[in-house]
Amino acid sequence: MSRAQRLLDLIQILRRHRRPISGAALAREQGVSLRTLYRDIASLQAQGADIAGEAGLGYVLRPGFTLPPLMFNIEEIEALALGSRWVAARADSPLAGSARNALAKIAAVLPPNLSDLLDSSSLLVGPGDRIAVGDAELPTIREAIRAERKLNVAYVDGAGTPTQRTIWPFALSFFDRSRVVVAWCETRAAFRHFRTDRISAIESIPTRYPRRRQALLKEWRAAQGIGEA
Repeated sequence: MSRAQRLLDLIQILRRHRRPISGAALAREQGVSLRTLYRDIASLQAQGADIAGEAGLGYVLRPGFTLPPLMFNIEEIEALALGSRWVAARADSPLAGSARNALAKIAAVLPPNLSDLLDSSSLLVGPGDRIAVGDAELPTIREAIRAERKLNVAYVDGAGTPTQRTIWPFALSFFDRSRVVVAWCETRAAFRHFRTDRISAIESIPTRYPRRRQALLKEWRAAQGIGEA
């Protein structure tokens, strides 16, 4: 591996970690000595990367540092192609269209050899039904999540009982045969999961919910025993 690629990989590792990560852990992940890792950190800092920390305490990359765009390796190209194809085949129409547009924009600025790889990737999305029931509401739900705003929903639970809920949506899970809104439910005063195919009506409320989406997501992850992404 070239030194330039090693520095790029180091930046990507730091971007994945929101909390400081030790030099020893970084060196292990990169397969280099601790001495080499310290030299690489110093090189990145000299190039303008805002890496906070020091030996023995750990390192964290502060937001704002950018690298030359679209420096993807072959596996990253294949991951982009596969992910975009899955969204295009499984998501609601607006999100599917956005996935196709994003892939086209990436292909347009890649070098020819990588652009060809993007078009000819052999990683395919298998056949499956795109679930239409409930998908019409997904743009409204995604907008509410982005804006951290409440939703009123008419919901039919697993027993077939209709209920009215006011929820604070903060995440949306896509499964092959269902979509699930992860939210704080004011009615139950607890985290709840709502299948979109059981939402019979939805109303966006202009009121912003009183907590940040990131905080709700972190608390829900802890309650579910899910580690940080």
